[in-house]
Amino acid sequence: MAAKTLRQTARLGSQPHLHVHGREIQEFGTVRLFPLGLSHDARAYSCQRLNQILADTQILHSLYKKHHWLMRGPTFYQLHLLLDKHAGEQLELIDTIAERVQTLGGVAIGDPRHVAEITRISRPPNGCEEVPAMLSRLLEAHETILIDAHDAAAKAAEQGDDGTNDLLVSNVIRTGELQVWFIAEHLVEVPWTAASPETLTA
Repeated sequence: MAAKTLRQTARLGSQPHLHVHGREIQEFGTVRLFPLGLSHDARAYSCQRLNQILADTQILHSLYKKHHWLMRGPTFYQLHLLLDKHAGEQLELIDTIAERVQTLGGVAIGDPRHVAEITRISRPPNGCEEVPAMLSRLLEAHETILIDAHDAAAKAAEQGDDGTNDLLVSNVIRTGELQVWFIAEHLVEVPWTAASPETLTA
């Protein structure tokens, strides 16, 4: 009786199908055919460039969170909040870039282990670095992404992929440039409470 009831319940669909395994239905690096008015080659190229930027952006986001947690010193509070704000903006970029890859018919990179295989952002120490080193590391990661984004945007435009060009310019580049400015200013050594003697006597 119990077995019959279980079969009936399963037939009605209330029993979840557990431990399901299936074949891979689209390989990473391939693109499906969508009626987007873009050639296969243009879409495949954009997906490849976007996935590289996506992988690096995921690492940058992780760096922001790591440094947000490990921040030290008299500017702890300000930097703690700033780095978390930047991390949130990078998280939004991650979703936007991934959705663009999917829109073009590709497969967005998502597994952190896969991301670690292809990122060009150098790995930080497992421990806590000095604050200037952490900030400098963020700037270097930003520059890597920005150099790639400028080149990819130009190439996407050449191939008629205006959507990818617009995403890279309006989202990735502009967000990255603004964040670089905010971080870089924390590495400028200036007096806090009084002008230097040279200025006062001028």
